[in-house]
Amino acid sequence: MQTGDLQLTINEQQQTVLAESLFLNDLLVMCRNVPLLLSCFLLIGLSACNKRETSSPAPRDVCGLITLDEIQTTQGSPMSGTKNSARSDGGFRVSQCFYTATEFSKSVNLAVVQRDPAHPSKRSPRDFWKEKFDPYENEQPQIHSGGEKEKGPAPKKITGLGDEAYWVGNRFGGTLYVLKGDAFISVGLGGTDDEETKLKKAQVLAQKALQRL
Repeated sequence: MQTGDLQLTINEQQQTVLAESLFLNDLLVMCRNVPLLLSCFLLIGLSACNKRETSSPAPRDVCGLITLDEIQTTQGSPMSGTKNSARSDGGFRVSQCFYTATEFSKSVNLAVVQRDPAHPSKRSPRDFWKEKFDPYENEQPQIHSGGEKEKGPAPKKITGLGDEAYWVGNRFGGTLYVLKGDAFISVGLGGTDDEETKLKKAQVLAQKALQRL
């Protein structure tokens, strides 16, 4: 394998790890028992935990919801390109766009979760949202007797964005989830900014995506 091919493979692996960590792992943190954990796996389709083959629909142009220039301006880092992808599972269609930054930690992942018309289900994205986020509507980070916070902070409710919105921070950065109608989006980003700045940036980007959804 040539050096250029090897570097391309490494970059693709990095994109996969960051995209999953920003968009997917936060939902896993909220699944605190086996049944809920399995339902999350149905949505995100982690190959290590769900070996069933599922169809990969033609990606919708999620990258058109936020332009590369808008990402670059918000993150303050040159962007080298985008990668569009889609997955169908559990009656949902998950479409993603990964915006790769030259400074890789400032890359951004945008995801849109909608009904999958090719695999109709009685359970809607809004139903899934209610199941996963409603229990956290008034929740504060829990403290163990030893004084340590429970692993995985509770989602923080954000007002004035979409129908409902929640922010979840993690070691990579954070992800903003926004419900609109019968679909929801997530904007995951990293970088060296503090959490408050990351949240403000995610809100700016989410608003642009919602206007075009």
